Amino acid sequence: MLRVYSAWALAACLLVAGAWAKEAGPSAHDVVDATTKRVMLVVGEAGSYVDEDPERYYSQVQEILDPVIDFRGFARSVMGPYASSDRYRSLDEAGRAQLRDQLDRFTEVMRLGLVRTYSKGLLAYGDSRIEVFAATDEDQDAGRATVRQLVYTSQPEPYVLIYQMGQGKAGDWQLRNIIIENVNLGEIYRNQFEASARKNNGDLNAVIDSWTAVEVET
Repeated sequence: MLRVYSAWALAACLLVAGAWAKEAGPSAHDVVDATTKRVMLVVGEAGSYVDEDPERYYSQVQEILDPVIDFRGFARSVMGPYASSDRYRSLDEAGRAQLRDQLDRFTEVMRLGLVRTYSKGLLAYGDSRIEVFAATDEDQDAGRATVRQLVYTSQPEPYVLIYQMGQGKAGDWQLRNIIIENVNLGEIYRNQFEASARKNNGDLNAVIDSWTAVEVET
């Protein structure tokens, strides 16, 4: 398992939050810190049944991730100019309907594929020590925050994970992007999407139908 690819498994699954009011709710740091304990409990318990019932494990991971990862926003960012507001406005009504459908389908492809793929790698981190640091760039009014996390494994140096969080209208913090050891996963996937779109002459349906998350290596 590649270092960065494996770390994203951990990064993705360490986040979950309910919908708290912006004024009284926990900070982005609080969300990451509190959720780490919940997710690692799931990982610890999975070792006793995952070989016989992997779907049970995937389902639990999916349930944790769904409320906190902005899958639609992430998918739209990965699609880049193909799902931009400018492109949407330039289309007629039929084209807009098609683009909305493509975004919906791509969101679901990423949602199911990423969780299933990376939850496998997460099993290797059951005994890891994790430290979460207060947000270094948090603007509650603007709804943005950056949280830094260190994950200590058997490697000489810890994994360094940077969570880019965004706050929804209800005040809940959601994951928008992750940077793992200076590798920006959002940019990696966006480049992959654009390359596939060029290869398929702009046929987004073909891109979505053939999408597989790239393994990132440093």
